[in-house]
Amino acid sequence: MTEETAKARFQARLQRPADAGPDAGWAFLVLPKEVSQQLPRRGRTTVDGTLNGMLFRETLEPDGQLSHWLRVSAELRHAAGIEFGDTVAVEVASVQHEPEPAVPEDFETALEANPQARRVWECTTTLARVDWIHWITSAKKSATRSKRIADACDKLASGSRRVCCFDPSGFYSKALTSPRAAD
Repeated sequence: MTEETAKARFQARLQRPADAGPDAGWAFLVLPKEVSQQLPRRGRTTVDGTLNGMLFRETLEPDGQLSHWLRVSAELRHAAGIEFGDTVAVEVASVQHEPEPAVPEDFETALEANPQARRVWECTTTLARVDWIHWITSAKKSATRSKRIADACDKLASGSRRVCCFDPSGFYSKALTSPRAAD
């Protein structure tokens, strides 16, 4: 973390997700609203931080309540010496420059097949690309994801540089939320 970036310090309970999927070792924590309010956006945002003193760089996810949640990998959890249910000391600061998001393979394939969409994609800002990818990956069904990829290519090819009508915070659409904690 750089000194010129404001740091927020807080404590949070490390929770086990009810539906962890095949990677059962990960955990999550929800940031207090007052900490999220210090960040540059309510949508996905990347931070440098520490978890019980262990350094990390992660992209926070919106929780649909104008705050964020942090996915804690099993590796970070073990390195920090913490277990599910522990109260942990967290420090976060937004990064100076948002890193380029990884383009999902199916969307990359669609962009390759549409040169006009690719040209506009390459002229968009990093934050716009984060929002496009978030809109695509937040689809809950594969059919919805496929439609969003096709729509994204059409919109980009027609010159749209930003996702229209997508609420990256999930607050207004209620489309996004933090994981449900296991009991």
